[in-house]
Amino acid sequence: MPLPEHLRALLAESEIDVYRSSGPGGQKKNKTESSVRVRHLPTGLIRIATEHRSQMRNRELALQRLFDTLEARKCKPKPRVATKPTRSAKVKRLESKRREGVIKSLRRERPGRED
Repeated sequence: MPLPEHLRALLAESEIDVYRSSGPGGQKKNKTESSVRVRHLPTGLIRIATEHRSQMRNRELALQRLFDTLEARKCKPKPRVATKPTRSAKVKRLESKRREGVIKSLRRERPGRED
């Protein structure tokens, strides 16, 4: 199965390393080098794939992961737009502060008052 064009271009600027992965899977996993590690040379990004028993499927999967990561890095986050609170929000906040201040002032000890 041939690779798609965008993955073929990525393959040209990447280094591929195949190895035996560890973990469950028994004799098949212990004897075959089906795990793939792809390193993108210009950026140094590394993506791996070990899910499938086929080295070709793992290679395509690792390349696709690398492509997705590079595409995500291209997108710039939208700049934050500063917003002001509305006039009614300011009035409401100040009124609440005044109310709290009155309540606190009623809690103070007053000279000459005995309980």
